[in-house]
Amino acid sequence: MIKTTLTIDGMMCGMCESHINDTVRNHFKIKKVSSSHSKGVTEIISESALDETALKEAIGKTGYKVLEVKTEPYEKKKFSFPLSFRGSD
Repeated sequence: MIKTTLTIDGMMCGMCESHINDTVRNHFKIKKVSSSHSKGVTEIISESALDETALKEAIGKTGYKVLEVKTEPYEKKKFSFPLSFRGSD
């Protein structure tokens, strides 16, 4: 799994976040996408690396500008209960 983090200029509200998320979903095969207008960031989880040029182009057509693309391996966080929640032996 790959985590792609985009720094995006121009997101001002929740509708901007939705617009970016919908664009990513419609143009790329992904597992998850979430955006934050207050941080100016979109995070994408996918099986394989996404084409950075295609990402910038698709988002650029919506009126936003991708300032930075960062890609890193992603492992789903495993949840474990603290010892205090486990039953006694």
